[in-house]
Amino acid sequence: MTDIIIIGGGHNGLVCACYLARAGKQVTVLERRPIVGGAAVTEEFYPGFRNSVASYTVSLLNPKVIEDLRLREHGLQIKLRPQSNFFPLSDMESLSFHRDFADTQAEIARLSPKDAEALPAFYAMLETVADFLREELLRTPPNVGGGLTDLLRAGGFGLRARKLNMAQRRDALDLFTKSAADVLAEWFENDHVRAAFAFDFIVGNYGAPTTPGSAYVLLHHVFGEVNGEKGAWGHAVGGMGAITQAMLKEAQQLGVDVRTDAAVEEVLIAGGRAVGVRLADGEKLSAAKVVSNVGPKLLFSQLVAQQHLSEEFRRRVRGYKVASGTFRMNVALSELPGFTCRPGTDLQRHHQSGIVIGPSMAYLDQAYFDAKQFGWSRKPVVEMLIPSTVDDSLAPPGQHVASLFCQQFSPQLPDGASWDDHREAAADTIIDTIARYAPNFKRSVIARQIHSPLDLERKFGLMGGDIFHGALGLDQLWSNRPFMGYADYRTPVRGLYICGSGTHPGGGVTGVPGHNAAREILKDW
Repeated sequence: MTDIIIIGGGHNGLVCACYLARAGKQVTVLERRPIVGGAAVTEEFYPGFRNSVASYTVSLLNPKVIEDLRLREHGLQIKLRPQSNFFPLSDMESLSFHRDFADTQAEIARLSPKDAEALPAFYAMLETVADFLREELLRTPPNVGGGLTDLLRAGGFGLRARKLNMAQRRDALDLFTKSAADVLAEWFENDHVRAAFAFDFIVGNYGAPTTPGSAYVLLHHVFGEVNGEKGAWGHAVGGMGAITQAMLKEAQQLGVDVRTDAAVEEVLIAGGRAVGVRLADGEKLSAAKVVSNVGPKLLFSQLVAQQHLSEEFRRRVRGYKVASGTFRMNVALSELPGFTCRPGTDLQRHHQSGIVIGPSMAYLDQAYFDAKQFGWSRKPVVEMLIPSTVDDSLAPPGQHVASLFCQQFSPQLPDGASWDDHREAAADTIIDTIARYAPNFKRSVIARQIHSPLDLERKFGLMGGDIFHGALGLDQLWSNRPFMGYADYRTPVRGLYICGSGTHPGGGVTGVPGHNAAREILKDW
């Protein structure tokens, strides 16, 4: 018998475990795989080549979590990208976003002086709304229909919202409800500039820039900071596994019992209360409380027996949207890509940035339409990071590893087809897409590691391959995440909690759901 069992050793599960153990609770973490970290792990996928397997870049990891869990003391180092993003547009043209605002503005001015003039106000708008919502990250949302505590939470949010003037409130509403295309059309005229910003609107979002509500995804991605620089993105030295290994060290120092190769098959419930779990090997473990770090859809469709849930709740679970349209690849490279618009295989600044293939709004739209019709895009949206350009521990000298985050791949293929039969063809499409802009890329590939949406589900428990544990739409955010009435990390089953990305504030390697869930669990103790 232990105080608390946490199902899943992903980053939020480890964060939650640390806070609970620090409060004096006896905590056991059960991880299905042989290594903790969930989707934030580093693996050697070919002899001498290591890389982040699924999640691949750092920005959203909350500074409070970094400090409280002493992650830097446990060896975590994060390097800022020397350059933000690089967009190949054609054989001759490209667009670069830099860490220095003036440099970015000068780049945009080459394509549209008017858009360059609009850039300061656009960034100021984003930062104002992001700052307001950043304040809400570490707060538990109010439950609709809840008691006095929830009324006070809602009132506090309303008082804080009064800080925004009317124009800023309109901006916030736009970013929560409008499509990316509609928002960007109000600010910019050049199609390439719009597409460059639109990429962040569709990251992990299975939809087109014209999809209503797609604007919020950009806002979700500007919450972060790296080494005190707001909105920056960086690389964890040693890959994303360095983050979760640092968390593991803190958990172990706090006395958390972390068990790997321990797959949970069922949450044990007696008298309407969670009392423990049953493992795949038949072992039963008892606990005063059970915490799930797996997604809500997986938890309530596979781990909780259906008789313990109401029909209305079961219907909500069936309707819970999981689909980020993600296909992840890691490739070992014999040399750096030489782009026709930026020739050369010697290390250049654009090799150290996020290299994004998605040159126009029409391209981004068509990628989604292809996925809806054919199962995956014939010209997918691809972000390539080459972390070995800033971290030489990942590849042999003179060679490199690249992370390919590829967008617009349907979780379910048409006509009942399986991803097992099409994953290699989809991977070929991705390689060919990059080779259109960097002709040497295809021949430089030494090896590749493929994760289709089905692979992501099987390997990491990401239902539908959804990297966020649930779509980031208005119907699944804040007081509605994961379900209205259960936004406070509690569930319909007493003593059963959720601490993963399916709760507020959503996906990404943040640690915030784990932090917030621990606070609510301790309140109930």
